[in-house]
Amino acid sequence: MALKVAIVGRPNVGKSTLFNRLVGKRLALVDDRPGVTRDRRYADGNIGDIDLTLIDTAGYEDVTDESLESRMREQTEAALEDADLVLFMMDARDGVTALDRIFAERLRHQHKPVILLANKSESRESGGGIGEAYGLGFGEPVAISAEHGEGMADLYAAVVTASADIFVEEIDEPDKPIRIAIIGRPNAGKSTLINRLIGEDRMLTGPEAGITRDSISVDWEYEGHNIRLVDTAGMRRKARVQEKLEKLSVADTIRAITFAEVVVLVMDKDDAFDTQDLQLADLVEREGRALVYVAAKWDLETEPQSRLAKLQQMAGDKLPQLKGSPFVALSSHSGRGVERLMPAVLQAHATWSVKVKTKDLNTWLSMATQRHPPPAVDGKRIKPKYMAQTKARPPTFVLMASRAEAMPEQYKRYLINSLRESFDLPGTPIRLIVKSGSENPYAPGGAKSGPERYKGDAKTAPRRVIKKAEREDRLSNLPGKALEQKKAGKGKSKPLSGLKSSANKKAGSSVAVQKGARGGARQVSRSGRVRTGQKHAPKK
Repeated sequence: MALKVAIVGRPNVGKSTLFNRLVGKRLALVDDRPGVTRDRRYADGNIGDIDLTLIDTAGYEDVTDESLESRMREQTEAALEDADLVLFMMDARDGVTALDRIFAERLRHQHKPVILLANKSESRESGGGIGEAYGLGFGEPVAISAEHGEGMADLYAAVVTASADIFVEEIDEPDKPIRIAIIGRPNAGKSTLINRLIGEDRMLTGPEAGITRDSISVDWEYEGHNIRLVDTAGMRRKARVQEKLEKLSVADTIRAITFAEVVVLVMDKDDAFDTQDLQLADLVEREGRALVYVAAKWDLETEPQSRLAKLQQMAGDKLPQLKGSPFVALSSHSGRGVERLMPAVLQAHATWSVKVKTKDLNTWLSMATQRHPPPAVDGKRIKPKYMAQTKARPPTFVLMASRAEAMPEQYKRYLINSLRESFDLPGTPIRLIVKSGSENPYAPGGAKSGPERYKGDAKTAPRRVIKKAEREDRLSNLPGKALEQKKAGKGKSKPLSGLKSSANKKAGSSVAVQKGARGGARQVSRSGRVRTGQKHAPKK
């Protein structure tokens, strides 16, 4: 198991920047304004040869009321309790502030090793701040620059020294978890649902809309299954997203959908399947992920049965490409109906991972084409030949057919719907690729044709074209008798009817008859050579 390290400090001192550098990816959102990070985020990283489990925290605020800053401070204190080593970061340009002294006093009661980091010390202005850091009582500060990567060797030496007495327990790596992304519009109840599922206040929640900004992952175990829940920021319509920070949050949410296996779309029961909900569901289908609908705040519904039937019918009508997706009505606040969510998620994941035998597919294909044959396009009918599944997650099928490029889209939809109904694949995205099976793979440009061979330069000179004037000049140089015959056109060869076809084939060319000077018949080949006798003449 890796060493757990919490990066703490007041707002806007560079905690998320150092977190991204040690992780090696831009996971945490970074902006110039303070207070961007609100939840605590876990990620695996390293420094040198030391494996770390890094915890990015929100900026520490000295408030204890019911405000959002107070709830953020509670998340930071939870990270301190969970960590083995604390990296206390300050801004070397600003020097030691009153909030730094308050937080330092809080860390002295933690009884955990603390490394003081003086960030932003790449300029000359940071010299005075580094000198003030000695007064916090944590020994010599480590001058670093998280943005430019300076001072990482000194940080590595400090981590080695501070973690010498920390015992790290070795735990076997768990199996690959099922990644579940929770998406929806702002203030739909996504973070509250995750807290209800895992049974603790892991995510920051409240009545304010848009509290979650980063995509926060939480590892959890449910009935022997390793689960990784990913809480995402609420996504509004694109026309309303103007600020840079919200654009970064939306991009982070889309990335979470891309890497998820099952996506849970949380909707408010009063305005479910709004335009934004439909766009989110369509995005999930285009990414090829399994989808589960959730109608939240169900404890406030006065007519639950009729409303649920209406929402299920609306889901089938507005999203026919995801017909049959599980629909769960629940209340995250009271816990009503939450127990039905995970069985629906596991069922959707099993359907998303299904594999169909090729024999069963081709039996189904013959029945489907007999029930509804492919249409004739331009007077020629399309003939499906055979079908196979190439991959799962999502189920992808390849259909070999003649004139594949002419198959209409409506007939492809018929095949997909019939597949979904025959093999019990409700809700999961299905990919159908139609290819033509009559192509020669060894033809030039085919799959197995290979590079073209170099045949070299031509060994024979190109044929010369003789002009009419030159031809007349050549004919004038011939003897008198032959000249007259050429001009009269009597020199053309005529087939000899008395010879057998077999003799012609053996000779290799057709035989013609031409009168000689004395009027006798002589055999002449196409090349103009006069034959004196037949090579294979029959014996008398």
